[in-house]
Formats: sequence, structure tokens, C-alpha cells
Amino acid sequence: MPRAMGKEGMQFLLIAYDAKDEQAQQRRLAARERHLAQGPPLVAEGKALFGTAILDDEGRMVGSMLVMDFPTRAEFDAWLETEPYVTDGVWAEIQVQPCQAGPVFLEALGRR
Repeated sequence: MPRAMGKEGMQFLLIAYDAKDEQAQQRRLAARERHLAQGPPLVAEGKALFGTAILDDEGRMVGSMLVMDFPTRAEFDAWLETEPYVTDGVWAEIQVQPCQAGPVFLEALGRR
């Protein structure tokens, strides 16, 4: 797999949709603080480039989108196994694709 343009490693687009059972929203809310607490260290390490919640038409959180940068896919996968939304069963469907952040965005992040 070719390397993306980031200085550190490979970039990955993660799109994840929450489970739809009756307890799904409760699991999301219970894991949310731990999920968000990962952000600052991952940003400081250059591993998290961007993230956002995916909302439904009523504005409820129903998933997540992250752009991550890890040295290898194996290291990304190892991190993903520890992600609270994975360990707590929040995300039911996870898609991961290699991606390449545009130069203007990397520049804004001080990465070029």
C-alpha cells in the first residue's frame, strides 16, 4: 500500500456508524468522555488530523468520521482496537480507507 503525503506515515479515513439497538445512544454517551479524551494526545502526537460526529436529520449523533495518521496500518489497527467506541460496542459498522489529506490542510496543521 503506498504511503500518503503526511510527514509521519499513512493517513486513514475512518467512517463509523453507531449500532441501532435501544441501548446504542446510552453506550455512546457512556463512552463519549473517554473517546474525546483521546483527542488531545493523538493530535499532539500527529496521529489525529480531524474528527467529527455524523448527525442524523434530527441532529442526533449516529456515527463518527476521523482522519488519522499512523506509521503503518498495523499501528492504526492496534489503536482502533483500544478506541472506546469500539471496545464499548458503540460503532457497529466501521469503514477504513487509506486517504491523502490535501496540502492546504496539512499546512494548516503545521505538517508541511
